[in-house]
Amino acid sequence: MSEHDELKDKMYEWTEKYANKAGFKLNPDKEALDYVLDGLASRVERFGRRYCPCRIVTGDESEDKKIVCPCVYHKDEIEKDGNCHCELFFKPS
Repeated sequence: MSEHDELKDKMYEWTEKYANKAGFKLNPDKEALDYVLDGLASRVERFGRRYCPCRIVTGDESEDKKIVCPCVYHKDEIEKDGNCHCELFFKPS
């Protein structure tokens, strides 16, 4: 297993644990979930932090800390839309 795949597995474990604790569920579409987890792992490799793969890293630390997964926007997005922007976390059905 590659280092990237190991990191992706860690992202899955972390997001699943967070979703359960926060009362959310992960995207039930396994292919879409895999795509987002791949993006999260790539962001960790590139930037050293779990930046949301669906948002732009600006280089401004005070702004970028808002998009560390789970980002500051996810709860409002889930409440309004049923899922976060990345479609990682969903409101339970």
